[in-house]
Amino acid sequence: MQPAGLLIMVVAVGTVTMLFGWCIWKVLTQPAAEVEHLHGPDLHTPDMDGPSGPGR
Repeated sequence: MQPAGLLIMVVAVGTVTMLFGWCIWKVLTQPAAEVEHLHGPDLHTPDMDGPSGPGR
């Protein structure tokens, strides 16, 4: 591998690794008071209404 290619690869992999580490650090060190409880949407589909249609 040429030196320029090696340098670009080391910088790219190092940058992504540092960004990943920073993101993990931010998530793990967030104070508990700022944690927001997320809830999924309350999905209701027509098949939940009861038996209907052929075969039921």
